[in-house]
Amino acid sequence: MHRLILLLAFPLFLPVLLPGQPPATKEAFRKNYQRRIQKEYLNGVYIPKDVPDAFMQFNQLIDKESKQKFRKVNENTAVTKLHFSLGRWIILNWGFYEGSRLSHYLRTNLEIYHPEDMARFLILTYHRNLNGESLNVKELVEEIQQKQEVQRQQLLEQGTIIHEETRKRNAERGGK
Repeated sequence: MHRLILLLAFPLFLPVLLPGQPPATKEAFRKNYQRRIQKEYLNGVYIPKDVPDAFMQFNQLIDKESKQKFRKVNENTAVTKLHFSLGRWIILNWGFYEGSRLSHYLRTNLEIYHPEDMARFLILTYHRNLNGESLNVKELVEEIQQKQEVQRQQLLEQGTIIHEETRKRNAERGGK
């Protein structure tokens, strides 16, 4: 009988036992975000504070042979090939969805908001850095923002209106 009660009660504790569950409310998310952006380490992983610090981390994490291969391909190929490997690693380990000091830096200082764009930005600028090229941060950020605006407009144009209503204003309450 005790086993049956434990088995029935186990699902109640599952959300507590599983790490990485999203906060239940916006306020809880905001508090968690504020806590996370102050931390130097999240889940045992060092979180860079800015782009140069991220480059230093890449230099430590990536072996010399891999860096040479990465350096030799053109930047578009580099970003495309590494999107689902290094890009995923960056997003997950550096906490871009839940918030980290690096994601916060990219949001507030460079106005890059989407985790995929953050990872792409870091991979592309690191490639340019390895090749001794100008990072062209301003132009790259503008390109990312333009792409986001085009996607937003496409979503608006393709969207379906769920409900539409017209209200008449009451002239007595100051309406026209």
